[in-house]
Amino acid sequence: MNLIDAAAWAHEMDVRVTVCNKKGVIVYMNQASALGMHKYGGYELLGKSLFDCHNPASSAKIREMLEIPSVNVYITEKQEERRLIRQFPWEENGEHKGIIEFSFALPFDVEVKNRQ
Repeated sequence: MNLIDAAAWAHEMDVRVTVCNKKGVIVYMNQASALGMHKYGGYELLGKSLFDCHNPASSAKIREMLEIPSVNVYITEKQEERRLIRQFPWEENGEHKGIIEFSFALPFDVEVKNRQ
C-alpha cells in the first residue's frame, strides 16, 4: 500500500497526463494536460471524444489500442517544442478501461546517457 496521496502530485506534476475510456472519451486531465490543450478548450475537453480531434491515422491507432491493449511510444515536434509521448493501457483489477497518455517535454539538447 502506498504511503502518499498520488492523486495530489499527479495532478500537479509537469508531465501532461490524459486518460480516455474504452469509448475514446476523455475522462481525466491533470493541470499540465489542461494547460497544454488550452487552445482546444483545456478542461472543457473532459467528456469529449478523442476521435473528434484526431486525424484518421491517429484515430485508427487509438481504436486499435482500445481494442487490443498495447503500448505506443513516439516523439513529436511542433512549434519548436519536442515531446516524448507514451500511451499505455489503463487497467484496473485486470480490466482494460482505456488509454493513459503521458506527454513529457523533451528539450532539443537533452543528454543521452549510455549505460553499460
